[in-house]
Amino acid sequence: MPTEVILPKVDMDMTHGTIATWHVAEGETVEKGAPLFDIETDKAAMEVEAPATGTLHHVTAPEGSVVAIGAPVAWIYASDEAVGAAPEGAMPSVEPEVPVELHETPPDAAPDEMRDETTGPRATPKARHAARAAGVDLGAVRGSGPSGRIQFADIAPPASETATAPHSGPLHVTSLTKGSGTPIVLIHGFGDDGQTWAPLLAALPTGHPSHRIDLPGHGRSPRRHLTGFAALAAEIRACFDALNLDRAHVIGHSLGGALALALADTRPRKIASLTLIAPAGLGPDINGTVLNGIARATRSDSLAPWLRQLTADPDTVTDAYAHLAFAARSDPALRAAQRQIADALFPDSTQTMDLTAALHRVTCPTRIVWGRSDAVLPWRHALRAPGNVALHLFDNTGHLPQIERSQEIASLLATWL
Repeated sequence: MPTEVILPKVDMDMTHGTIATWHVAEGETVEKGAPLFDIETDKAAMEVEAPATGTLHHVTAPEGSVVAIGAPVAWIYASDEAVGAAPEGAMPSVEPEVPVELHETPPDAAPDEMRDETTGPRATPKARHAARAAGVDLGAVRGSGPSGRIQFADIAPPASETATAPHSGPLHVTSLTKGSGTPIVLIHGFGDDGQTWAPLLAALPTGHPSHRIDLPGHGRSPRRHLTGFAALAAEIRACFDALNLDRAHVIGHSLGGALALALADTRPRKIASLTLIAPAGLGPDINGTVLNGIARATRSDSLAPWLRQLTADPDTVTDAYAHLAFAARSDPALRAAQRQIADALFPDSTQTMDLTAALHRVTCPTRIVWGRSDAVLPWRHALRAPGNVALHLFDNTGHLPQIERSQEIASLLATWL
């Protein structure tokens, strides 16, 4: 029987992946363990190895296809196996609904161009994008990847050259338009990105558009130099205003929780409900060692130990997840921007913002969700909330309840949605 090639799950909240590049054409031979194809997720790109030695046939997912985890994308036949009709299940991959992004990707970063490897040297899609943006000739670059393939790190300039460069433009927002219900606006925490909301969004009732904001210096937002929390809150407020929403359910995690609270304090008539997940801004204590460890990490194996402190169960963060998480942080300018934000907001492992008074002023339905095993922010900060704010504490839960307790939090949110 031929060996089925499936799309692997390399990210704990990954449901689909995009086939970015095939390294082996249909009809060509491949050795077990050799690079077979690249997949891209919202967080990163990763190379997938061939599960067997043989000849590749019945490719169902060409480059650019979006495929569900576990779906077959091709079959590998051993040298003594006859190649007949496509096996059962060899159906063309179907691309799901594509998120509508508020700020379009520039034309020079179009997905089809990023994945074009028919001409020129072999390079990852991210490396091709970086080369175009920097005006670098790929033909003059020596690749450090498998078989000499050019990686993003081969293109990116050192942090000293990129961290101080001016960056302008609006914050990046990923918008999913599904239904006509009151929209949901989500603001992630320090060192994270919009993908942290994937498990929670998957568990929420349908019919509500959602808008995931990338903080400055995070995800695909500009790398800005921030002077303090007030400047950061102003950025979020301007981004929220640009969405032009009549009302919205706002959900924030960690630093994003503090920003969500600041937003509710200045736009009270626009906020239908407020959910703060392990929010910053309710006390001076913070585990700066963990934050700085994440911001400083320059390799996946130095990032993994810090990521494992974010959850109550360290085994939740696998080596594969850490690899992908670092790939999303491979841009030195991003890491430099986050170190600057950490220095501005959390000097000497202390929170510089105090939003307790703002929490007492909130008039919309508000709840705080926290894990009792949070190693970053003490859950007892929640006890500063007034009596009209609901408090939900989860045992055996760390700093990422939106991932660790997505189903339970979705059930709570459903009462307001």
